[in-house]
Amino acid sequence: MEENQQEQENLGKEVGTVSSFFSKVSVAAIKLSGKLKVGDKVRIKGYTTDFEIDIKGIQIEKKSVKEAKAGDHVGIKVSEKVRPNDKVFLVE
Repeated sequence: MEENQQEQENLGKEVGTVSSFFSKVSVAAIKLSGKLKVGDKVRIKGYTTDFEIDIKGIQIEKKSVKEAKAGDHVGIKVSEKVRPNDKVFLVE
C-alpha cells in the first residue's frame, strides 16, 4: 500500500479520469476532479497507458475554453490511445 501511495505522489496531482476516447479525432473525454488549463502538462496513466502531453486546447460541449474546473466534462486532443478509467495527473 505504501509503495502504491508513493507512486501516486510521483505522478503529480490527479485532476481527472478518462471517460471515453474518440479514435477518429484522437480526443479524450475527461471528467475533471481538479482544475485544468491550456498550457498545462498532464500525464495520462492507466493499466496499459502512460504518456505526457501539453494541453493545447480544451473543449466543453464543442466550445473552446481556456480552463476548466472540477466537475466539468472536457475534451482534449491526445497523441495516443487512452482508455476509460485512465487517470489524468497534472505534471508540476
